[in-house]
Formats: sequence, C-alpha cells, structure tokens
Amino acid sequence: MRKFFFVLFLGFSQFILAQSPVFISSGNHKIQYEGRIGHTADSAADLSWPGSSLLIRFEGTEVKALLKDETGRNTFNVIIDQKNMYKLELNTSKKYYTLASSLPKGIHTIELFKRTEAKWGSTLFYGFSIAGNAKLFQPAEKKLKMEFFGNSITCGYGIEDSTGDSGDAKFENNYLSYASITARHFNAANHNTAISGIGIMVSWFPFTMPDVYDKLNANDRNVDWNFSTYTPDIVVINLLQNDRWIVTQPSNPEFKRVFGTKAPDEKYIINAYKNFVQKIRKKYPEAKIICVLGAMDITRKDSPWPGYVKQAVAELNDKKIFTYFFPMCSSHGHPKIKHQQEMADQLINFIEKNNLTSK
Repeated sequence: MRKFFFVLFLGFSQFILAQSPVFISSGNHKIQYEGRIGHTADSAADLSWPGSSLLIRFEGTEVKALLKDETGRNTFNVIIDQKNMYKLELNTSKKYYTLASSLPKGIHTIELFKRTEAKWGSTLFYGFSIAGNAKLFQPAEKKLKMEFFGNSITCGYGIEDSTGDSGDAKFENNYLSYASITARHFNAANHNTAISGIGIMVSWFPFTMPDVYDKLNANDRNVDWNFSTYTPDIVVINLLQNDRWIVTQPSNPEFKRVFGTKAPDEKYIINAYKNFVQKIRKKYPEAKIICVLGAMDITRKDSPWPGYVKQAVAELNDKKIFTYFFPMCSSHGHPKIKHQQEMADQLINFIEKNNLTSK
C-alpha cells in the first residue's frame, strides 16, 4: 500500500512539474532580436528604436512576457505564427502580459514588434513565461541584413491617423512603414535607426543624425553602438526632409543656433550630406547604400534637394552608392498606410531591378 501511494505521489508530482511554466530570460540565445538592443544591469533587454523586435520559436500552450514601459505610451504588435497579429498597449508597471493562450499542439512563433519610436521612451523586456511542456527552438537565421537611417517617414509617424497628421503614439506603427515592409519582403533582418524631426544639418531639437547614428539607445548620447555586432548588406538613408523645412525658417531657434542669420548655400548642404554618407561608408565598407528622398514635399517637381543628393553621391564616386527618389505622395502631411505601401513597392522594385540583394 505504501509503495502504491509513493508511486502515485511520484507520478502526480512529475505531472505538476511538467505543467509548470518555464521562464525564458531576456538573455537566452534562442531569442531572436532585431534592432539596436542593449541589456540593463537587472537583465532586461532595452528596446528604444522603432521596429525593435524579438521572436521565439517554441512548443507550449500559453506565453506571457514580463515587460516594463518607461512612459506607458509605447505599443507593440504581437504576431503569432507570422499571421495572427494584434496591438499590445503597455503601462508603466513591471508585469506579465499574456500574449497567447490555448495554443494547439505543435511548434509556434511569437514576435513582439515595437511600433513606436524612442520619444515615447524605452520598453524593458525581462523574459517569457511559457506554459504547457515548454520547449524552445532556434529560429531560422535571416541571411540578408538591412538598416534604415531616417526621420518620421521611416518611423511611421501618423501613419494610422486617417483624419489628420497627429504624432500621438497611438497613430504610429513602424510595422507598416516602407522600411519594415521592404525588409519583410526580402525576409531580411532590419534595424530602423530613425527619429521623427531629425535632420543631417539641423533638427527640430538640438541634435542631428550625425550626433546619434552611432548610439545604442536613441535617448542616451553616452553609450555607443557596437557596429561589429550587425553589418547590413543594404543601407537606406532617407533624411533631409526636416532640414528642407528648417532652412527656410530663420526665426526657428535651431536655425539660429546652427546657421546664425544666413541659410546654408548649395555647397554647404551637399558637403553636409556627403559627410554623413561617408560616416556610414566607414562603418559599413562593403554595404550597398541607397540614398533616397521622399515621399513628402522634398521631392516635389520644383525641389532642388534631389539635385543636392545626386551631386553629393557623384562626388563620392562610389559604385556601391545609389540614389532613388520617391515621388511626392498625395497625403496632406506624412505618408499614410497606402502611401507607405507604395513607397515600399517602389523601393523593392529598385532593389530587385539593380540586383542589390546579391552578396
């Protein structure tokens, strides 16, 4: 009788242990990260840049993520098995969010994709809790790597505001930006190094892309990004839209701080652009670089800015640097979902036509 109860107890305890949730910490090597993501002293992944993401491939019936948002304004797309997607809204508490439950038996994937940009702060990811005989598998490596340096257009600013052009976090969705759509088309890993309002010469605030392009966290100027950890095959630069606006506003505080009383001339603009592209080339000696503009008024028919970029690229005399200019879109303000898709289609066609995905 004692032996019977012992065996029964042992079997029951094994069943309980088998069903206990398994915690997968943020540092687990089987979590696939994309974006410039650092780790904090308390073992959290720090997601600041738009489009930062993490993905796991696993067996289990329920998945929760332990998260803490800096401002409570950041949002994420939760993508289950690469087809089912919903929006996750966060608050500032450190807590578990249920991402999926009642999953059928088999191997699944879950991706957390940061829709919002760094001005809404960072999101800390501590790990996953997986229930249901959890097993973790290594996701397939993406062979092609891309990086986009950009402003609000690349962030997906106001993309879901169908009645206006609000920059509120709830209307931003980097997942539907031309950059993210293009990367997904090629099944490419992607870094979105983008900040709304930023320029190369001047921004709407006291720093420019040359000041932050080499930083780990978009909100921290003190920590450098380790460029050796990620080397893109294709780099897309879509900047100057904010420069184009501010250089016509001599009363703007940043105009005064940067230029004084006189707007920059053509030579100044060309040299500033050329110098930034050279910085990128120095970091990525073998990458194919596409210098694009648009799709806002910087590419309107009478705009001189495409000419500035063409001249800068001509002076660089680099066969792996290309130019492409998106036609000005019909949106009043920032490109919306359909305009971003049009931009992606055009960029994809340009990349394929020029065979830029070949190693």
